[in-house]
Amino acid sequence: MADPSSYRPKPGEIPDTPGVYRFRDEHRRVIYVGKAKSLRQRLANYFQDLANLHPRTRSMVTTAASVEWTVVSTEVEALQLEYSWIKEFDPRFNVKYRDDKSYPYLAVTMNEQYPRVQVMRGHKKKGVRYFGPYAHAWAIRDTVDLLLRVFPVRTCSAGVFKNAARTGRPCLLGYIGKCSAPCVERISEEDHWELAEEFSDFMAGRTGTYIRRLERQMAEAAEDMEYEKAARLRDDIGALKKAMEKNAVVLADATDADLIAVAEDELEAAVQIFHVRGGRVRGQRGWVTDRVEAVTTAGLVEHALQQLYGEETGDSVPKEVLVPALPDPLEPVQEWLTGRRGAGVSLRIPQRGDKRALMETVQRNAQQSLVLHKTKRASDLTTRSRALEEIADALELDGAPLRIECYDISHLQGEDVVASMVVFEDGLARKGEYRRFQIKGFEGQDDVRSMHEVITRRFKRYLAEKERTGEWADGEELDAEGRLKDEDGRPKRFAYPPQLVVVDGGQPQVAAARRALDELGIDDIAVCGLAKRLEEVWVPGEDDPVVLPRTSEGLYLLQRVRDEAHRFAITYQRTKRAKRIRSGPLDDVPGLGETRKQALIKHFGSVKRLRSATIEQICEVPGIGRKTAETIAVALARSAPAAPAVNTATGEIIDDDEESAESGTTADSSGEPVSAGLPDERRGQER
Repeated sequence: MADPSSYRPKPGEIPDTPGVYRFRDEHRRVIYVGKAKSLRQRLANYFQDLANLHPRTRSMVTTAASVEWTVVSTEVEALQLEYSWIKEFDPRFNVKYRDDKSYPYLAVTMNEQYPRVQVMRGHKKKGVRYFGPYAHAWAIRDTVDLLLRVFPVRTCSAGVFKNAARTGRPCLLGYIGKCSAPCVERISEEDHWELAEEFSDFMAGRTGTYIRRLERQMAEAAEDMEYEKAARLRDDIGALKKAMEKNAVVLADATDADLIAVAEDELEAAVQIFHVRGGRVRGQRGWVTDRVEAVTTAGLVEHALQQLYGEETGDSVPKEVLVPALPDPLEPVQEWLTGRRGAGVSLRIPQRGDKRALMETVQRNAQQSLVLHKTKRASDLTTRSRALEEIADALELDGAPLRIECYDISHLQGEDVVASMVVFEDGLARKGEYRRFQIKGFEGQDDVRSMHEVITRRFKRYLAEKERTGEWADGEELDAEGRLKDEDGRPKRFAYPPQLVVVDGGQPQVAAARRALDELGIDDIAVCGLAKRLEEVWVPGEDDPVVLPRTSEGLYLLQRVRDEAHRFAITYQRTKRAKRIRSGPLDDVPGLGETRKQALIKHFGSVKRLRSATIEQICEVPGIGRKTAETIAVALARSAPAAPAVNTATGEIIDDDEESAESGTTADSSGEPVSAGLPDERRGQER
């Protein structure tokens, strides 16, 4: 535990201006980011008597080892920089809302030639119109299924669309009238685009126009005694009204607003957001956070606004945002929201009427969300804590291993040897800190030697970073190859050490890992291995394994860590092998990209013909200059011709010109034949 007075800035060093500050721990990792109207006044609050500090603030300042700050011009700039740094550094003592799912949106891809209606998750793309978010994907599909009667917009994937265009037959939706079938030109590109625009307008809340138009057309058809058409229009109107009923009117004045409510206790807080567009609830989402810093309801609201609108622009930021408490100060946050929208944004607390009633509904949802989260999490926290305690007891550790790193080696008969490193903190996977390695020190199959190399490389970087930050000054000099190139404080780095290293394997792998740490002078990190056959836990220097009960939560956690490392390693190994199999002689030509490689193969038909071409003939290919042509000719002359493909049924040697048509081989982007798959005898030998 650090003494805050040991890193307290000297009097007069801290400026009395707006800015953003960062606290770092002994490993130079950023643990807290904050902003202030006056850096001097705000930072002075952290360096008072520890007894006067909030328990969470006291924990933060005693964990920190240094503090630094950046001066900005205005409070709005401070707000923007604070959001950027929290997102970049992921500080452990800041409020971070855990979104329990990636909420689905109804998306219309207006950036395509024929716009498509589909369910989308994740980051928003330019040129796509989004509606939502929705609580469940099936709710989107139900709504779309109703609306396709009236707006038969394309919903198929690119592959299905191209196949229908090639065969001249639309998919089932085209036959039953729920797609206008632009793939077979039943509708022009312009008319389909207009149909997608009408669909988007209806989803945006402009519903009255279309319903009145359909009612007028239905009446005209009935007068003309076109009863089948009138019945069809009647059904369309019913479908639209049914879709509208799924989003009940909550605000009579067709308001566009977001309502944010917060439910909190001493340890956690839940946030619920209702997105109201055109007076109807168009989406809902919620977050939960640990209250790791002393923050008020207004502070929680401000953090929620940052997460909600930090990457949004334009109409995605509504004209009105209703909250339970206003941030203090209000003006910078309101100015920031106005900048994100490009127009005025009202941030206020609803006092009466429909908006107040709706806010109470959102508040009830937040309360229920917090209760549900606590019910689900109670057992998880207990189980994870028990698992870590069991591991600490079994391995005789000083404390629970809050950070565990696991390593696995993967290869296929000694080829494409790779390794993985996965990280679990507090019993949960930290996928952002996973790493993968290529074995560079030797060739061939040797899991023990590979493990020694990986552990050495990983912890050389750890020691190099300690030396660079002045935390480790003894021992032999390390070369610059092991140093990290990214800036200080980023969470994705090798500089943060684990309490326990787990290797996938038995005694030999454990001994190799321990030897690598001993050679580097590291003696404060525990090592163990988990053997697959009997799920035995091996520790260095012991002839007998540690046997944990089959029902042990500690064993189950070690198995999950080991299996995740194996999954991550074998995925990388397969990717690397597939890339090697697809490689050809043109891949070795410096500066030759995929587009120009394809142009060369298309022009000459095969690598064999390209190899026999003159420099002048190569220059005839668009985009290929004389210097590039000379480089290509030299590279192909140096590369040995590939072995001829053989038809295994007849024994006939297949010429390069024919090989792409044979079923036993496929041509890759460089024109070279490659195997269509692994031979049967090699499947199952992948590790």
